[in-house]
Amino acid sequence: MRKLKNSELNRISPKEYKEAVKSPVIVVLDNIRSLNNIGSVFRTSDAFMVEKIYLCGITAIPPHKDINKTALGSTDSVEWEHITSTIKLVNQLKKEGVKAISIEQCKGSSKLNEYTFEKDEKYAFIFGNEIKGVDQEVINQSDDVIEIPQLGTKHSLNISVSVGVVLWNSVFK
Repeated sequence: MRKLKNSELNRISPKEYKEAVKSPVIVVLDNIRSLNNIGSVFRTSDAFMVEKIYLCGITAIPPHKDINKTALGSTDSVEWEHITSTIKLVNQLKKEGVKAISIEQCKGSSKLNEYTFEKDEKYAFIFGNEIKGVDQEVINQSDDVIEIPQLGTKHSLNISVSVGVVLWNSVFK
């Protein structure tokens, strides 16, 4: 085996990305504090051809040097919008037929590894604040709650890691 050079990866341009068919997935960031996490979510969303990212509440918006540091230009390819109220956004997406799923540890949540993603369904995955998680009111309005099973001593994953795990599972499974 030989490691591929960047020139051999056949990556599409931001213009081609915007014109390409996207995964039926929306990422909702509910009051994310870390600019580096936001940038990482953009980069991961680009990798999985996410349709759109909604930056809600206090979540910072591009352009910002700390977002750009980890986004590596993906703020130019992935469509995004800032919305003040996560709950209003969730209700609007549901009216549009999008299945709203909070990613959180809850009583009665579904385990990610056991969840069946329907190919004809459009999903909005809601990821919460690094300390407080997804707001309870948003959880109450969600169609479902998915939990990422964990085996170690810590209670949570970094939000950008959680986004990667959930997107991979929803797009490729």
